[in-house]
Amino acid sequence: MIMRLKNIVFTLTFWVLTAILAGAVLGHFRPDLGVAMEPLGKQFINVVKLFINPIIFLTIVLGISSMGDLKQVGRVGGKALLYFEIVTTLALLIGIAVAHFVQPGAGVDTTSAAAASQIETYQQRAADFSWIKFLKENLTIQVLLLSIVLGVWLGKYRRKERVIHPLQRASKYVFKGLHWVMYAAPIGAFGGMAFTIGKYGIKTLIPLAKLMVSVYLTMGVFILVVLGGILWYYKISIFKFLSYIREELLIVLGTSSSEAALPSLMEKLEGMGCPKPVVGLVVPAGYSFNLDGTTLYLSMAILFLAQAFNVDLTYNQMLYITGVLMITSKGAAGVTGSGFVVLASTLTVVPVIPVYGLALLLGVDRFMSEARAITNFIGNGVAAIFLSNQEKVFDRKKMNKAFKIHEGHL
Repeated sequence: MIMRLKNIVFTLTFWVLTAILAGAVLGHFRPDLGVAMEPLGKQFINVVKLFINPIIFLTIVLGISSMGDLKQVGRVGGKALLYFEIVTTLALLIGIAVAHFVQPGAGVDTTSAAAASQIETYQQRAADFSWIKFLKENLTIQVLLLSIVLGVWLGKYRRKERVIHPLQRASKYVFKGLHWVMYAAPIGAFGGMAFTIGKYGIKTLIPLAKLMVSVYLTMGVFILVVLGGILWYYKISIFKFLSYIREELLIVLGTSSSEAALPSLMEKLEGMGCPKPVVGLVVPAGYSFNLDGTTLYLSMAILFLAQAFNVDLTYNQMLYITGVLMITSKGAAGVTGSGFVVLASTLTVVPVIPVYGLALLLGVDRFMSEARAITNFIGNGVAAIFLSNQEKVFDRKKMNKAFKIHEGHL
């Protein structure tokens, strides 16, 4: 028993969870100090971000060059986009259905919303958004496309070993560097949680508690039923997968950013049997186009605002909003303050709900960003596993070994 407790204490999971709790306590009792901890969370995320594009580049180039089959690359990419569209649309419809029946916006006081000037900023960003600008500013997508082209070319190159060996060595050192950075994850999680609680406070949740509970429960059901069902089809337990990536999930929870654990997720997916080319293609693309949590939240937020302002949406308006969200939500990852930008752009296109109503969500949005980030994160992991199985390149022996080893570290 004592040995088991010692093993738990020496795990990253334990220290990240401890840091999250400590950050929450500090933010609640000393809000001024909690807000001052913001740089700890921000700097940790910024350092991890430095690894994202090199890892995407090395993973894809090495994976595709070893594959050497352009048709397979195109097939995996096509299947990934189709999968993203189906699952995010399902998330959108579930969000609308839950918000319609639960009515989280009914009876909410809307008098404080009218004075909010911050919304103008998000309206301006929404007006400035374009897909060309999105592609230009989204470095991850650019690296993804460049890596695919280079990987395909390298696969056809006769003397590719001269290039591959240095890249393999570079990949080894990049991941080793990432492992060292992840030791600082508790510091980043502490800073992120202390800032959130210190700045916004638990009391801001009370007026919109029904919306908060609805969003968290719906995302929990989506993860267990929809994403769990996708894994169940291939006889993989969602609970074992969640346990396997628990350290990454806690980092996302503490920092409210899926980027903070993205490189580590890619490594974990390879470690459990997903081939490098599939992971390299699916996860980076999914970060921009497979935002299950964001899509689900956006649909619930729109209906919440309609209910709060007593706007009785017609069936046609509901269909129109669904169609608009299917488009606007896809560019969410490339925009600062993405949730509000997408909401502002959707409300502008569908002018039956007051845009200034977004002020109602300002206080609780940060607390719901954790749920969005975690759902997006799990969704991209499940997508990589699903497509690896679809392509019949998933290594179940590797998965069983990885799950067993990781369970031994509990």
